[in-house]
Amino acid sequence: MNKGSKLYEGKAKIIYETKDKDLVIQHFKDDATAFNNLKKAKVEGKGVLNNRISEYILTNLAQCGIKNHFIKRLNMREQLIRKAEIFPIEFIVRNIATGSLTKRLGIPEGTVLEKPLLEYCYKNDELQDPLISKDHIFSFGWASKKEIEEIDITTLRINDLLSGMFRGIGIKLVDFKIEYGKAWNKDSEKKEIVLADEISPDTCRLWDIKTEKKLDKDRFRRDLGNVIQGYQEVARRLGIMPEETNISEVNFGKTTSIKFKKK
Repeated sequence: MNKGSKLYEGKAKIIYETKDKDLVIQHFKDDATAFNNLKKAKVEGKGVLNNRISEYILTNLAQCGIKNHFIKRLNMREQLIRKAEIFPIEFIVRNIATGSLTKRLGIPEGTVLEKPLLEYCYKNDELQDPLISKDHIFSFGWASKKEIEEIDITTLRINDLLSGMFRGIGIKLVDFKIEYGKAWNKDSEKKEIVLADEISPDTCRLWDIKTEKKLDKDRFRRDLGNVIQGYQEVARRLGIMPEETNISEVNFGKTTSIKFKKK
């Protein structure tokens, strides 16, 4: 699949057009950002890991009936995906209190929530992705009630599936954020809602079940070091650790070697 012009560049990925108007190429960068882009660094190899981890997770979700934009991985850093019109909303599921939830409400970190908490944020970097309600969504036409109802059901099901997947490899799914969009379905000849973006240690908080060691982007946010090793550990436990390559953490001065299984 030949890569065309760049359509969009975000904090962690670049989207390129293809000859097929309904398909695009998603390139995973090594850029690490936190606090709405206020903290930045380049973590060499992060894009490779996120590409493989997201491929694995989205493939498994599709097998469970979760429609998403992923088609296939093209190389170590790129995926072929369905082009989707993204809703300007981040959907966040929290199973354990941490991060902004503890800061906003004073809830002790590590508090296990009685049931998953679903939150919505308006996707706008300039406004720092503010928390919003369903009434905001409906009032400003960002999505319809029917669309949000479908997305809510799908999101909570994804939480159940991911929680089980990670629990099976000794990891707690603390929280995660996902995005959805509308993509063209050639079979039904109409647009349908699909899970989009990525699911990786960039978008999930993942703690080791026994030690509560953080295996996600909080290692970067909180200056814990060993960022790439945390991502590598997630990939290792998932059983997907490509060919050997050296990757280094520019900000932390550490170098490690990772091996991925060929599919």
